[in-house]
Amino acid sequence: MSVAFDSVSSVLGAIGQDLGATEWLTMTQDRIDKFADATGDHQWIHVDPVRSASGPFGACVAHGYLTQSLASYFLPDLVRWHRLKMGLNYGCDKVRFPSPVRVGARIRGRGQVLAAVPVGEDGVQVTIRVTIEIDGGDKPACVVDTVSRLFFE
Repeated sequence: MSVAFDSVSSVLGAIGQDLGATEWLTMTQDRIDKFADATGDHQWIHVDPVRSASGPFGACVAHGYLTQSLASYFLPDLVRWHRLKMGLNYGCDKVRFPSPVRVGARIRGRGQVLAAVPVGEDGVQVTIRVTIEIDGGDKPACVVDTVSRLFFE
């Protein structure tokens, strides 16, 4: 389920709002390998299942930046923008990786609107915290404060 916004005022009025959680996504070795190929980061803890089995995590783990990038995958399931002319990824204010994501783990995004400030006449800059949870885990995989600029009709 996602929360819908259709104007600057609707976003400004959502500060502190819990956006709920997405469906679960299973982290696969194929996803990790493709990220390794895209970034050139082929460290054995990510791509060598045999060596990783006896490593510090007991299996291959997703790159931290792969986990962070999944905030973009989860955001459309957390929020919907109506009457939007343009949306821009403006950056991230804070990122943390409290726990690794092992191959086969199920993860999901949980959102909260942290801040919103007007930008020009028809825009708003919104900070949404996306917490990437691990099914059965006591700590999240990633907590990222995403910053977007949105311009409405």
